[in-house]
Amino acid sequence: MSRAEQPSRRTVLAAAVAAAVAGSAGPATAADGPPAAAATGRAAPVGLVDNRFWTTYADWRGGSAKGARAVAGARPGVVIGAPAGTVDYTDPHTGKTAAWEYATWTSPVHKLAVPSTEAIASWNAHTPQGTWLQVELKGTYSDGTDTPWYVMGRWAAGDQDIRRTSVDDQTDDKSSVWTDTFAVDDPATGLRLTSYRLRLTLYRKPGTKKTPTVWRLGAMGSDVPDRFTVPASTPGLAQELIVPRYSQEIHAGQYPEYDNGGEAWCSPTSSQMIIEYWGGRLTPEQLAWVDPAFADPQVCHAARYTFDYQYAGCGNWPFNAAYAATFKDLQGVVTRLGSLTDLETLIAAGIPAITSQSFLKEELTGAGYGTSGHLMTVIGFTADGDVIANDPASPSNAEVRRVYKRREWENIWLRTKRYNASGKVVSGTGGVCYLYFPAKPTARQCKALAAVGVR
Repeated sequence: MSRAEQPSRRTVLAAAVAAAVAGSAGPATAADGPPAAAATGRAAPVGLVDNRFWTTYADWRGGSAKGARAVAGARPGVVIGAPAGTVDYTDPHTGKTAAWEYATWTSPVHKLAVPSTEAIASWNAHTPQGTWLQVELKGTYSDGTDTPWYVMGRWAAGDQDIRRTSVDDQTDDKSSVWTDTFAVDDPATGLRLTSYRLRLTLYRKPGTKKTPTVWRLGAMGSDVPDRFTVPASTPGLAQELIVPRYSQEIHAGQYPEYDNGGEAWCSPTSSQMIIEYWGGRLTPEQLAWVDPAFADPQVCHAARYTFDYQYAGCGNWPFNAAYAATFKDLQGVVTRLGSLTDLETLIAAGIPAITSQSFLKEELTGAGYGTSGHLMTVIGFTADGDVIANDPASPSNAEVRRVYKRREWENIWLRTKRYNASGKVVSGTGGVCYLYFPAKPTARQCKALAAVGVR
């Protein structure tokens, strides 16, 4: 997203929801072994957050399938078995209509440990050319009524068959979907989402044997209270991870068809930094489409392959996590964390994090800009507890590493309300975070992830 202090599309949408509320480990390898706790996809809720992910063979066998089947192995998943039927899909961004074979998998009902005002789905999948997938959510409210089936994303790793897209204008007058986020329209009424199911629809061209393979599917539910400030945490770690540094700014004006070029590429730039930290690399063949005169072509690639054609930007949170998981032996999730202590826990286990925040120029010393929505990569903490971040909104790669004051940074990341440059009350992101980590984390990494509610 742009680092200018102007409303991003996400902030405009989120503000509409908020207005209704009155009131030293290094990168791991496969040799590190499987997670000891992988038999359950559920972790204890962290604060006001509930994560549930389906990842194991038992998980996939536990859902209901129509034409889909579970597959075992080192990375269990769900694929098309015998298609349930054929359906026409008209791509709203190309106008083309095509027939697709499909199969569905529906999760069991998950009862939220935290009755939630918001929910964000995320998934990890392989979609070879000629295939794609759709993720939907259907929930039950605290008043006993049900939501409709909401589309949380139509996604493919490539962009040749369909245009990956969110779906606008989904509402039942109690809740709405804003790009990638389910939100109760008026939390002040006390209405909450108390349970949900996820439905996965897998598509392929008729007559082929190709299939999407989904390894991880889940959602994060949360009920973060309105707050302009958050309690200060106590520093507990001095450690820095060595993460590649990339600037979005050097791409300004490049490929303007993807969110007006690099000026708005904070999310894919941050994603690419952490992907490469874990050893993910793009081949010359994959990068051949990029103008050879452009530096860091992998950042251009990340922008193209995270782009949401409806949102018209590269900042769709689940699309970034799904992009990360297209790299060998990587997985990604979208969640919320509760404090910098949570980030310290992850950094101590060698796991950097991508965080979303918004602030005025004067609210973050040394940033030199204000933003209505911006992603950074947290890579460590100084001896004084200050945050070491790779900030892609920097003039050059050499200037990407920044140190930000702990108290300032923690507040701009975790608050849900703030004042913009005009003095108007607008929303904050409330601790949103992308986590990318190995498909087979070490025992130490599993423990750290479980401590922040992710398994």
